Amino acid sequence: MQPDQILFKSFTLPCGVVLKNRIIKSAMSDSLGDGTGHPTPEQSRLYQRWANGGAAASIIGEVQYTSQFAEKPGNLVLNANANLAPFRELAENGSENGSLLWLQLGHAGALSYQPTSKPKGPSALDLPGLRCDALTTDEIQQIPTEFARIALLAKNAGFGGVQIHAAHGFLLSQFLSPLFNKRDDEYGGSIANRMKLLLEAITATRNAVGPDFPIAVKLNSSDQLEGGLSEHESLQVVSALDQSSIDLLDISGGTYFPGAKNASDSAGSGPYFLSFAKRARALTTKPLMLTGGFKTRAQAEYALDSGVVDVVGLARVLALDPSLPNQWMADRSPEPTFPRFTHTPEGGVTAWYTMRLTQIASDTENADVGDLDISIAEYEKRDKARTEIWLRHFNDVDP
Repeated sequence: MQPDQILFKSFTLPCGVVLKNRIIKSAMSDSLGDGTGHPTPEQSRLYQRWANGGAAASIIGEVQYTSQFAEKPGNLVLNANANLAPFRELAENGSENGSLLWLQLGHAGALSYQPTSKPKGPSALDLPGLRCDALTTDEIQQIPTEFARIALLAKNAGFGGVQIHAAHGFLLSQFLSPLFNKRDDEYGGSIANRMKLLLEAITATRNAVGPDFPIAVKLNSSDQLEGGLSEHESLQVVSALDQSSIDLLDISGGTYFPGAKNASDSAGSGPYFLSFAKRARALTTKPLMLTGGFKTRAQAEYALDSGVVDVVGLARVLALDPSLPNQWMADRSPEPTFPRFTHTPEGGVTAWYTMRLTQIASDTENADVGDLDISIAEYEKRDKARTEIWLRHFNDVDP
């Protein structure tokens, strides 16, 4: 490693926590929970591999505080009913080699997995592919308290930080987006009202965990869909977040609203949201992280050298090679080869990468792309099995 390579310089967050380099494994839905909301040994191994592979931190996607609004039956559920022992083991394994392991605080809201949920969002919707009821004002006002509780549990279990998820069409993103949010009360209408719940969640979480524990936010640059959160409105959120107590703002984009294209399935050749990050940089002194589209070391270094962002978020590229940060630091690895598929049914590529994470977790990954249809079938079979476990378990402990 050359001494001036910014990719491997440490970075100190506002709370005082030091990242050993500028590479964070971005949140992905690994679906490796056991169906009762608890981590499995395989999940602990997955994050251990990313830690030992050289990432400064890894973020576990979609960790729920209730079973009622999960994104998938492989999600983790951390609340007063959880057995903390496997969570502590996960935190310990994912914190090896000077790495940090953060939980992404999730709530799928209107996009909750229907076989295990009765979805609720900011407003009632009845659309092809999306039906949900509206949250009551009392239910909304309880949400910041629940985010704070799960964050404190995470801290006490040994995790190194949390990320509040306000992107990709999940609950806090739904409140920001006019596609989901049709409310006419204090949580709807203007962007100032639509960001109110996010700001309340940040305040409650900081009050719970104290000043020295990292809190990140994942924010959409836009919903990338007509009628959704616009870049102009998102920049207003960035300005508001500059006055908050967060330690890192992770910029992404896109939504799972029906008809929207998945940004991570794009065939683009570079980071997707860099131009937005440049605009955001002018509005905030908060550390910025950019997630989406990084496929090469040169792309990551360019984003950092430009001064636009402080940290790069890598996801699918680290599913291809979990030791990539170490390889880059040693200047001894070619860039990973991304798989090419002859057909890509909706959700198929995501299913392939999810099953790739399962291979890494069991130390069985190889260079063979395999058959996409087989990956989809395995993914769906596991979801079905975990759904049955989920319903049996949470009918008893989280009615």
